[in-house]
Amino acid sequence: MTQPSLDPTAVTPSGDIQRLVEIMAWLRTPDRGCPWDLEQDFATIAPFTIEEAYEVADAIERGDLADLKDELGDLLLQVVFHARMAEERGIFAFPDVVRAITEKLIRRHPHVFGGDRDMSPEAVKGLWDRIKAEEKRARAEERQRLGLPAPAAAGVLAGVPTALPALTRALKLQDKAGKVGFDWNDVDAVLAKIVEEAGEIVEARRAGASQESVADEVGDLLFAAVNLARHLGVDPEAALRGTNAKFERRFGSIEAALAAEGRSPAGASLAEMDALWNAAKRREREAG
Repeated sequence: MTQPSLDPTAVTPSGDIQRLVEIMAWLRTPDRGCPWDLEQDFATIAPFTIEEAYEVADAIERGDLADLKDELGDLLLQVVFHARMAEERGIFAFPDVVRAITEKLIRRHPHVFGGDRDMSPEAVKGLWDRIKAEEKRARAEERQRLGLPAPAAAGVLAGVPTALPALTRALKLQDKAGKVGFDWNDVDAVLAKIVEEAGEIVEARRAGASQESVADEVGDLLFAAVNLARHLGVDPEAALRGTNAKFERRFGSIEAALAAEGRSPAGASLAEMDALWNAAKRREREAG
């Protein structure tokens, strides 16, 4: 297993990726490392990995490139952290991660790194499908070598990670089902489905349905809304992020207006806040 080459008191910042690997090794060194880092495992670190990916996306959304640099560093740390834990178990190390992704990029782009530069888009797609089939076979062999159970038989919807945000996962599931013909033919049909699902929520509440049943109906409505976004070519996750930001901005205008009067939202009526909301909305439209 890779051992740190420097004494920890001599470690300095560096643009060399090996320095980051070495720092991670020190953090995970028993007796001399960080107690918090030492007690972590793949499962406890995974949520941080997801969070850091979101923070990268947030920096991009805000157009903050200085912050993006820091967030990309935090995300890279997650990769190094997982690789170090795998190395400790004798499974793979960081260089193996780098080799795997470089091999994949070269393998999947023979029209760039090989001799097939004049391939048509159709030929590239056919080659892509063959490459993916080969990769699937290689992964199965690797799992067998490591003594891992064989994956379950893959259906049409296989391969969509459960850890994805619910809206994004719904979009990917619908895309996969749509490719085999399980889809509406037009937007109007999707809109009709949304109306139908909203009506079922109304009926469930009138019938005194359980909270679980109502939640199930709300889920159906959200799923239908994602389908509408898909048919309109809209990323539902990005659309909702934009709406969240808009809500925060307009509610902030309400707070600012009330604060100018020495008040807070808690001491204002809904009618007052609604009027301030509409005023903020008008200002945005006029400015835009």
